[in-house]
Amino acid sequence: MKALALFSGGLDSLLAIKLIQEAGVEVEAVNFIQPFLSPEDEKRLVAHLQKLVSQLGVKLHIVRLGEDYLRMLENPKHGYGKAANPCLDCHIFFLRKAGEMMKDLDAAFLVTGEVVGQRPKSQYRGAFPKIDEETGLAGLIVRPLSAGLLPPTIPEEKGWISLSHCPSIQGRQRKIQLELAKKYGLEYQAPAGGCLLTNVEYGRKVKDLLKAEGRLTVDHLRLLRIGRHFRLSPEFKGIIGRNQRENQVLFRYFYQHRREEGLYLVKALGAPGPLTVGFGRPAAEDLNLLARLTLRYSDHAPDQSVTVKILTGGKKHQSTKLIVVKNQNTPDPDRYRIA
Repeated sequence: MKALALFSGGLDSLLAIKLIQEAGVEVEAVNFIQPFLSPEDEKRLVAHLQKLVSQLGVKLHIVRLGEDYLRMLENPKHGYGKAANPCLDCHIFFLRKAGEMMKDLDAAFLVTGEVVGQRPKSQYRGAFPKIDEETGLAGLIVRPLSAGLLPPTIPEEKGWISLSHCPSIQGRQRKIQLELAKKYGLEYQAPAGGCLLTNVEYGRKVKDLLKAEGRLTVDHLRLLRIGRHFRLSPEFKGIIGRNQRENQVLFRYFYQHRREEGLYLVKALGAPGPLTVGFGRPAAEDLNLLARLTLRYSDHAPDQSVTVKILTGGKKHQSTKLIVVKNQNTPDPDRYRIA
């Protein structure tokens, strides 16, 4: 008998796997990686997850989410939370994906580390039947951490497993989980930062991108983690780097996409300062405004006339220069800031 466990990297999912192993079931695990991470961050995350799950001798499958996930994120059936987090839709999406993997892995049921009442959007008692129904996996999702509080699942009813050794955890308290971790000698540390979609500032940028473009892409979602973001008009925005690393990321993005229309690279010459990338269809005053905002964050002295160079993407790949003065008339960035 084999089960497939959804593995977030947190203590609850580790314990869920251990409890099912104690029921005599072979377990494999799957982690769904959202398309926000840079390749470097993703590599670190995968190594961290592998280290955690190796404590249990479990094979870990890594699934990188793509276009179908982005389409769900654009218009979640159950809506967003406080940011751009469609928690219930996300969870249903992951379970469906895991359900599609069951046949190939010869898994009889799914396992999650969900706890009754732990999360208001996706882990309250009334949400579980809704989740099970929408995934098409009713009766095949086992939640061992709250087993004593939930109706028997198909694996229990058919005598495949017994969950009599499992706890009946509910709410956000962690006492029982910590005791179990000590009992099993498990080391645990959740991936840093949690889900980006629950971050209010990141969510604001996601919603701005959706409003302006109507569609999400992996490249643009990754850029939302970089720099200061400004909406200068309904059809034009700019991202200004905050440090050398972010400048390098923005330059690399511009270089890789330099043949695309609607892309601009802005730099104030003559002193250290940020690189800025503009996106969209700007009016002349939008480019001037972006140049002035870029200059505001540079090391140029006040009241100095500065040459700002603008490279335009596309087949023509034009270069233009503006003369801008850094003074008290520089626009207030908070007027245009997205986050």
